[in-house]
Amino acid sequence: MNNVFYEILRFVFTFILTVFFRWKIIGVDNIPKQGGVLICANHVSNLDPPVLATAVPRAVHYMAKDELFRIWAFGHIIRKLNAFPVRRGSADRTAIRTALGLLIAGEIVGIFPEGTRSKTGILGNPEPGVSLIAARAGVPIVPTAITGTNRIFSGGTILPQITIRFGKPISVEQGKIDKESLEQLSQTIMNEISNLLKG
Repeated sequence: MNNVFYEILRFVFTFILTVFFRWKIIGVDNIPKQGGVLICANHVSNLDPPVLATAVPRAVHYMAKDELFRIWAFGHIIRKLNAFPVRRGSADRTAIRTALGLLIAGEIVGIFPEGTRSKTGILGNPEPGVSLIAARAGVPIVPTAITGTNRIFSGGTILPQITIRFGKPISVEQGKIDKESLEQLSQTIMNEISNLLKG
């Protein structure tokens, strides 16, 4: 998918993150070079989506809370950057269908399983829809840890080092959507992210 606006911003963010934040990308080879992929990362800052999208060599599509799309100018921009709306706190079937369609078409979808930012930096509980999407699509999940974005302009730190760690893909059996299997998959995802956060 050729998105000139997306690529221009990726170039700008790459420059900023390299020069000012000395960012490190670890395990990028764990991201499949083709086919549908679900990237699941922790969420500690509003900067996480653009930082993660910059680190991934392929275009990433994001779920973003629907409130953001009600701000006309901002909503227009994030749509240009491959975001699509999701209603938080409920099983948004439209968002799930959109994510499934993208994954089946061979695209990358980025999701923050916690559903919202962690203000403490501590990994929270996953929303149930993440494992459901993965099981229905049958695509690999790449657990991801982002560190440093929540320390920008906080605690006296202006330019902290930012690190993105991509873990080994988690294979998912398509169609295995019973409650026990989905809960187990959700826990596996969060455990892998937790291990990556520990470095």
